[in-house]
Formats: sequence, structure tokens, C-alpha cells
Amino acid sequence: MASAAEQMAANLSWGALGKATDLRQRIFFTIGLLIVYRLGTYIPVPGIDGQALRDFMSNAGAGLGGILNMFTGGAISRMGIFALGIMPYISASIIVQLLASMIPSLEQLKKEGEQGRKKINQYTRYATVALALFQGYGIAMSIQAGDLAHTPGLYFTISCVVTLVGGTMFLMWLGEQITARGIGNGTSLIIFVGIVAEIPAALAQFFSQGRAGVISTPVIIGVLAMVVAVIAAVVFMERALRKIHIQYPRRQVGMKIFDGGSSHLPIKVNPAGVIPAIFASSLLLLPTTIATFSGAQTGPIMSTILAYFGPGQPLYLLFFVSMIVFFAYFYTWNVSFKVDEVAENLKNQNGFIPGIRPGKKTEEYLEYVVTRVLVLGSAYLAAVCLLPEILRSTFAIPFYFGGTSVLIVVSVTMDTINQIQSHLLAHQYEGLIEKSNLRGKKRTTTPKAPARR
Repeated sequence: MASAAEQMAANLSWGALGKATDLRQRIFFTIGLLIVYRLGTYIPVPGIDGQALRDFMSNAGAGLGGILNMFTGGAISRMGIFALGIMPYISASIIVQLLASMIPSLEQLKKEGEQGRKKINQYTRYATVALALFQGYGIAMSIQAGDLAHTPGLYFTISCVVTLVGGTMFLMWLGEQITARGIGNGTSLIIFVGIVAEIPAALAQFFSQGRAGVISTPVIIGVLAMVVAVIAAVVFMERALRKIHIQYPRRQVGMKIFDGGSSHLPIKVNPAGVIPAIFASSLLLLPTTIATFSGAQTGPIMSTILAYFGPGQPLYLLFFVSMIVFFAYFYTWNVSFKVDEVAENLKNQNGFIPGIRPGKKTEEYLEYVVTRVLVLGSAYLAAVCLLPEILRSTFAIPFYFGGTSVLIVVSVTMDTINQIQSHLLAHQYEGLIEKSNLRGKKRTTTPKAPARR
């Protein structure tokens, strides 16, 4: 029999959105900040030769330039102030989290609650500034080497670096504001909006290639069928759970004895969500962002990187899969599902897994289960991201139809809808509590004494 919460969730209607004032304000706040982000992608960096940049990006669109364009929402093709996108912040988060698992002082900060989290976030911001400075300087020098600047020189370098770093820091602030005061994860939503905004142009280009005969009709039908199949697979796997039975013993409160209850501990097949794909993509972009704009002026080291780590190359695919699997395990163990904390919480609540002792044995059992579930989860992530990469490099289809972009769009959409439903459910609970309080007040009001004649 469904619980009261499940029945309420099943009866939720989007008509309740009009009554949930706080949720409506959060949605409008999120939309407003995302509009600001989209407007910023059209504001160019000072001193860029627009025509030369468009010619260059039209040639680089099938390579790494296409990937950069996808993750920056088209800002890098226009060399907007948000050309670096949110990727330096994501790369800095990866570095700080890796260091936190290896350095005892940082690991201790993670255990200090809210204060420790704020300190780690501060370190992440510092690392973001450092990475953005490094990438911004590299892009500024590469633009000058590729003859894409009107007046190359020191002034252009300084203005370009300051603009790009400022744009990245503003995007980081936007993401934090959306997460705190809006709906959904701000960083994921910024990437999501950038991808969705460029899909219509990618579709138009895709179908124009079909009309020109560059891509055959069977390939077009196959690509569309692949996108639908990937969406269905992502939805199915993101909702898949491994339920572990939890038993609670009998307890006595005063003179009453309450029977022990039971519940389930849900473990998602992919607890890390879309984070491993974003992390892996950002690491692939980190060493190659600089080399993309240099063109023929690229040095021998960067030329080797571009040759072996270009989309569709064996080393690129191998590194991509390895990073996805690594981050699927790393993010799950360190962020999304910490087995030691889950085991400790079960022990404090007097809950136990039948046949497993509370404490260390429960932790070992959960680690055993999650490790094997993640084999399927990481394999699913790698397959979703890898198969379209191979097909895309073979048939030269747009980057926006790849597995990574589809995974990000579907996962972020599902997560945002779940958060909206949670807010609606909380609003419905508040309404029921207010009604019960009003009824209680009406019952407890003392009747007036009859008036004397």
C-alpha cells in the first residue's frame, strides 16, 4: 500500500505551481540569470577580428573547436566574454576534490561541516582564478599567433585575459546563486542552457548537409533513431535503483511497545549522475583549449596532443572512457554516497540490514554492493558517451547529437523536474499543516457564555 507521501506526490498537478509563490519566484530568478548568461555569450572580447574568427571557427567546427563551442554555449565561436565558460571552475573542483582525498588537512576540513565546506569552496575559487588566468593567457597568445586580433600586443593580452577571467568568475557566481536561490544545480544548468540554445542551429546545419547530399538519408534517420534510443536509455538508467532492505527493531516508549518497521535504502545505478561525463570532458579540454586557436603556429607538443587526442582518435576515446569510470567511482565514494556515513546513520537510528551486523560489517556490505552496482553504472555512462563519439567522427554529424550532450540535457532536465516536484510537495504539506492548525484552533475555542436576560 502506498504511503501518504507517495499518494500526495502522485496527485501533484502543475496547476499547484500558481499557488506556490516561493517556487515561482525561484523559477523566475533562475530564468533571469540564465538569460543574463546567454546575453553575455554575444558580448565580444575587445580587439577580436570578427571575420577572421568566423572563418577560423568554420574550419575548426569539426574538431576540438566544436567541443569547446558546445560546452561554452557558442561563446567561443564568437569569442564572447564567457568564452572560457564554466569549465575552469569544474576543473578546479576536480583538482580540489582529488587533493582533499589525499591531503589529511583538507580531508579534515571536509569533516568540519558547514565551516569546512566554505573553506574548501574558497580554495576552489582560488584554483578557478589560477586556471582561468592560465587558459586566458594561452588563448590570448594563441589568438595573436593565429592572426585573429586587430592590434596584437601587450594591451590586447591584458584586456583579453582580464575579460575572460572576469567572465568565468561571473559565471561561477551565477551558478552559485542559482543553486542557492533558484531551482536546480547552477553549474549544470549553465552547461545545459548553452547546449540547448545551440541545438536549433545544429539541426539546421545537419538537415542542410542532408539536402546537399553530404550526409545520406539512411544516416540521418539512423542518427535521429540513435538520439531517441540514447534518451530512452538515459531515462531508464537514471531511474534504476538497487534497493537494500532495512529493518528496525521493536522499541518501547513509556508503557507502549511499538513494532519494528522496515524500509528500503535506494542505491542508484548511477549515483554520480552527469558529473563524470562533465569532469572527463573538462579534463580533455584543459590541455587543448590553448592549442585550438594557434592553427599553423602550434608547437610540436601541442601538435602531437591535437593529433592523438582529437575526437574519434583511439587515445582520445581510451582516455575519455578511463576518466568516466574513474570519476564515476571517485564522485560516488567521496560525494554522492559515502558508505561510512550511511552505515553510521543506520546504526544511530537502530536500523540494520538483515543478516549484517551494524557498524563496520554494514559499511563493508554497502561498499561491496555499491562497487558492483557502479560496474554497470560506469559501463552505461561510458557506452552512452562513447558510441555517439565514434559515429560522430565517422559521419561528421554535429557535436550536439553526441552522447555527452544528450546525457547532460536529459539528466539536468530530470533533476530539475524532481526539485520542482519536491518544492510542490513541500508546499502541499505546508498547506495541510496550516489547515490542521486552523481546524485545531476552531475546536479549542471556548464557547461563549449565554447572555443574561
